[in-house]
Amino acid sequence: MPLDGIRVVDVGTFIAGPHSASILGEFGAEVYKVEHPIAGDPLRRFGTTTKRHDSTLMWLTEARNKKSVTIDLRVPAGAALFRRLVARCDVLVENFKPGTLEKWGLGEELLRQDHPGLVMLRVTSYGQTGPYRERPGFAHIAHAVGGLSYLAGFPGQTPVVPGSTPLGDYMSGLYGAIGIMLALRHRRDTGIGQVIDIGIYEAVFRQLDEIAAVYGMFGRIREREGAGTVIACPHGHFRTKDGKWVAIACTTDKMFARLAEDAMDRPELASSGLYGVKANRLAARKEVDATVSQWTMSLNREEVMHKCITADVPIGQINSIADIFADPHFRARNDLITVDVPDVGPVVVPGVFPRLSRTPGRVSTLGPRLGEHTEEVLGTLLDLSPAELKELRKSRVI
Repeated sequence: MPLDGIRVVDVGTFIAGPHSASILGEFGAEVYKVEHPIAGDPLRRFGTTTKRHDSTLMWLTEARNKKSVTIDLRVPAGAALFRRLVARCDVLVENFKPGTLEKWGLGEELLRQDHPGLVMLRVTSYGQTGPYRERPGFAHIAHAVGGLSYLAGFPGQTPVVPGSTPLGDYMSGLYGAIGIMLALRHRRDTGIGQVIDIGIYEAVFRQLDEIAAVYGMFGRIREREGAGTVIACPHGHFRTKDGKWVAIACTTDKMFARLAEDAMDRPELASSGLYGVKANRLAARKEVDATVSQWTMSLNREEVMHKCITADVPIGQINSIADIFADPHFRARNDLITVDVPDVGPVVVPGVFPRLSRTPGRVSTLGPRLGEHTEEVLGTLLDLSPAELKELRKSRVI
């Protein structure tokens, strides 16, 4: 595996930050999930419950390939134990409010005294600096502050959540994984570690294509556009006769010509006098979208899909999760995998991405029980004796 031999301490909660550790674990890193001995990561209680009292399906999905180690960081003995663990590892992932680790005597300067090569990922709502650094927040807040929620919804209506998943958390996790890999590469050459500072709102903001450049140059604010976009037409979601939906995206004149002439059998629509030129389509977007919608509503989704695919028009069915489970393409690429979890049963989760040709990632286990690997990790990595572990457990440090 590409990351064999890399040890990661994940002391974060929920998804932002811990998702970075999950990605590393999928490609061979040994990931130690450090949790409070009693409460554990709140993600354990977030989402749909299972037969295991300490594990929701969210936890099982997102804590894949991790070993759970319980340490109370708020007590001096726990902080000292944590320092010893971090000193034996390569990467630390955390997402507490700025200053929290420092308050517990676990700030960067102290940790780096033990381990100058430590790579430290710090994910927060607003980053480690700036006037908002102390503010709490989650992905929902980051979507708003980062500019994505403003764009989601229909013109003149209430901005909506851009999907019901914590997209910003996952995006910050991806940037975190990239940052860790870059820092490890730098450490390989210099022996020196560094801090990766990510604000979740920044991970969201980076996805806004040309919006910043357009406002900076012309002062134009992109508003909510529903399922469409100001830069292409037809480019949206269209209902079909059987009550289902498809996404169609014609970004060039040639694509629209194929839609009009070959799929819709309406060649006149692609003439230069009507909508064959992009500028004409954008100026008459409502009429173009209405014409395409009238056509899709006359056919079942499979018929619309067949005609567009045959005509080489970009189209995709708008899938529910039930559609995804039945989709042969998802199945062919192993995008859904099943892992048997003791006391829970088979659990279907997303596969590993990206797909590497020589060293593909893997999912060995789903989210562990609270403290399942405490004695294994501390006994093996830190050489603690059974008696020492017993005393730490008795004093509730672990």
